[in-house]
Amino acid sequence: MALQTERYEDTQLYKIRHSAAHVMAQAVLEIFPDGKVTIGPPVENGFYYDFDLPRNLTPEDLEQIEKRMRQIVQVKHEFKKTVISAEEAKKIFADQPYKLELIEGLEKGGKDEYGNPLDGPPDISIYQQDTFTDLCRGPHVQSTKEIRQDAFKLMTIAGAYWRGDENNKMLQRIYGTAWETKEQLKDYLNQLEEAKKRDHRKLGKELEIFIFDDEVGPGLPLWLPNGGVMIEELEKLAKDMEDKAGYLRVKTPILTKEDLFVRSGHLPYYAESMYPPMEIEGVKYYVKPMNCPMHHKIFGSKGRSYRDLPVRLAEYGTCYRYEKSGELFGLMRVRSMQMNDAHIYCSEEQFEQEFMGVVALYRKYFELFGIEKYVMRLSLHSKAGLGKKYVDNERLWLKTEEMVRRAMDNGGVPYVEREDEAAFYGPKIDVQVWSAIGREFSLMTNQVDFAVPERFDLKFTNKEGADEIPLCIHRAPLSTHERMVGFLLEHYAGNFPVWLSPEQVRVISITDAQNEYAESIAKQLRESGIRAHADLSSQRMNAKIRQAQLMKVPYMIVVGDNEMQAGQVSLRVRDGSQQNNISLAEFTDRAKDKVTRRASEL
Repeated sequence: MALQTERYEDTQLYKIRHSAAHVMAQAVLEIFPDGKVTIGPPVENGFYYDFDLPRNLTPEDLEQIEKRMRQIVQVKHEFKKTVISAEEAKKIFADQPYKLELIEGLEKGGKDEYGNPLDGPPDISIYQQDTFTDLCRGPHVQSTKEIRQDAFKLMTIAGAYWRGDENNKMLQRIYGTAWETKEQLKDYLNQLEEAKKRDHRKLGKELEIFIFDDEVGPGLPLWLPNGGVMIEELEKLAKDMEDKAGYLRVKTPILTKEDLFVRSGHLPYYAESMYPPMEIEGVKYYVKPMNCPMHHKIFGSKGRSYRDLPVRLAEYGTCYRYEKSGELFGLMRVRSMQMNDAHIYCSEEQFEQEFMGVVALYRKYFELFGIEKYVMRLSLHSKAGLGKKYVDNERLWLKTEEMVRRAMDNGGVPYVEREDEAAFYGPKIDVQVWSAIGREFSLMTNQVDFAVPERFDLKFTNKEGADEIPLCIHRAPLSTHERMVGFLLEHYAGNFPVWLSPEQVRVISITDAQNEYAESIAKQLRESGIRAHADLSSQRMNAKIRQAQLMKVPYMIVVGDNEMQAGQVSLRVRDGSQQNNISLAEFTDRAKDKVTRRASEL
């Protein structure tokens, strides 16, 4: 059922943040009278404004700006909206070149001040408060008094190219956050502190999961042995689930001729996100940004009957996408990715069952990883984007969007709708999940493709003996290795369940006299399929235990003379519990049970 959720843009919190951005711009221009302003929208947890200033800002400047903002909001300055002509706007902002560029764009129509597409030229409006006037559509609070002086804070300074184009001038962006109450601000700041501790970039380095290297290139992660283990475990999980659901595993090359992507339609729709082609013997080749065109080739490699459908082709294929350097972010935005990809070819009659089978798979993963909060978002096309951003077939857009709605409604799965966020070839369900500390991630997708199968002449013989074009469902329930590992690092704070932990057991000898016994235990555990390592270093026992704790190893087996003579072990668990003098067989059974069940508890 579609959830009737209030749009962020309509909330009081949005208005507070938008208004706080204007107050911040006023304070900045008072301190830097020659400064040039650009745009200052609210974002997920706050707001920002980009400035062209005579010098680089410092943390001390933020303090001064914030102090002036508090003085401004103490006074009841009303936000007054006025609709004006383009000529009037140009006179008001005659000394603001960035605003003049925006006004010219609004005058022509097509895009708003944030670069979002419009059906036609919009009204041009300004908002005034106190001494500050801004080109803006709103909405805003009634007056600055509604911005509580103890419920906002300026956060950071960053660089940002004008309009996100690296060919344009670098501006200075000030990020701030604003809330309705002091308590909400405090909670948010506490969450940020916890998020810093859980930052996957920090934990990934400390736990030796992955690295980046300048000589390899930005956005191209190198997986260390511990990361390799996690990848193998996630692949094993996917294969177990997909084998049970009747998927067939395929492999495709990372390089292909240009013709394939022309035929699929990714060129020109997706060209900006693809690496430039290489030319060999007069033929252009691309590294693949996605697997689907090759899977279409595999499906079409032989005749298909309705009796063969659905056909589910799965591949953990490595893809390469060009992300701008300023948009790269740890494992969450990379240029090389290993995708939990699959394509399901089915008839219209089979669509609902297949589509909801993917949704059910999502929910199994939510349960396994302890994901309690999530939102499924039905991403739709926009009429204005037909023939530009989207395949130009409104009839099939409306038909497939309704098919997805009906499937979700019949399955009793709540979802929200978002216009102008579909794939170029059809509607999709995007899944937003929240980690254990409430941080939001975009992880999973379930897409309907009504357009590309026809381009590849894909067909099957239906019950009437006629050729029919199948629908294709693109799905990635475990996202990519990169994004999934990044999410799991932050979700678990590195304290992975036993089955996912790169090292499951650390065997610790108290003195060198027990080293041989410790190594024999580690060997027996490895032979039982448990990832174990013996710490035979010259450090004291407490230092060895501390090192294992820093690496967040679930189980530590400590052996001294008593354990060696009795043929037993003492167990220390990551959660702080202990169990002395147990048999190795008893512990092995316990550990294997947790691994086999992929249990969340230790």
